Amino acid sequence: MADEGEENLSPAEKLARKHKQERKELQAKVQQMKNSVPKNDKKRKKQLTVEIAQLEAELEERHLREEAELPASGDASKEEDAVTEGVEGLDLQVTDSAHGQQPQKQKVSKAQKRREKKAAKDREREQRIADSEVENLLGARHQETQKIKALLRDRHLAVKEISSDGHCLYNAVAEQLKQVGDEKSMLALRQLTAEYMKSHTDDFLPFLSKHDTGDPYTPEEFEDYCNDIANTAAWGGQLELQALSRVLKCSIEVIQAEGPAIKIGEEYDAKLPVVLTYHRHMYGLGEHYNTVRPLAEELAEEEDS
Repeated sequence: MADEGEENLSPAEKLARKHKQERKELQAKVQQMKNSVPKNDKKRKKQLTVEIAQLEAELEERHLREEAELPASGDASKEEDAVTEGVEGLDLQVTDSAHGQQPQKQKVSKAQKRREKKAAKDREREQRIADSEVENLLGARHQETQKIKALLRDRHLAVKEISSDGHCLYNAVAEQLKQVGDEKSMLALRQLTAEYMKSHTDDFLPFLSKHDTGDPYTPEEFEDYCNDIANTAAWGGQLELQALSRVLKCSIEVIQAEGPAIKIGEEYDAKLPVVLTYHRHMYGLGEHYNTVRPLAEELAEEEDS
């Protein structure tokens, strides 16, 4: 049943009412979608962010198209002008009919203002995340990830994500070792890497140079470099992988989207290799390493979720 008085509305007013109702329905649908995702399912949350952004963008695009297609009415324009003129001529100092007093505006409390400000910031942040995720679907990060996933699928493997905290290389190796019963921690691997490089200076020092000048490291600077490996969140790269390969006596294979896989320590091929993935575009701060796991594990998790 139509709302009372709806038949007296202009086409523009009817369309505005319809759009308002559709936005409310979408908000309710979005809330249901959010409530259906388990709290710890980060992967599904990311996918949901993209889906919600797409739904909102499609609705907004359709609304704009319907508004543009709305036929212009000369009579309606005249009515709007008459209403505008009438409103401009009114004395807006409305008084209370019973007491002859101007009604007071309801004051908004400071707590309500804070809540509204926080809600606005949260909406803005969610929109930025959604925009970023949509952009990434077409960007370098998404394309790189898809290529790596395809390469791994051919080997019945899948990416297992590692935190981007500066320790990703060592955590990725530690995760691989754990899968074969070796419980070396990230900190232990950092210590082993630093000690090996210090004791084999000639194998590593010639390959280190300063980023700003290109000058080679001095022995003292090499010592500091190794101390940073052991005691800080300094990123690791190919030199550190070479040291780890020799310490662990196993080969390390690095899968990347562009170019062939890099294999370090091929002399240890008899032992099960450590397999990592190298991402140039996963995070804004720079390169990142992830580890891998059997594809069957990922498929089983997707079925359970």
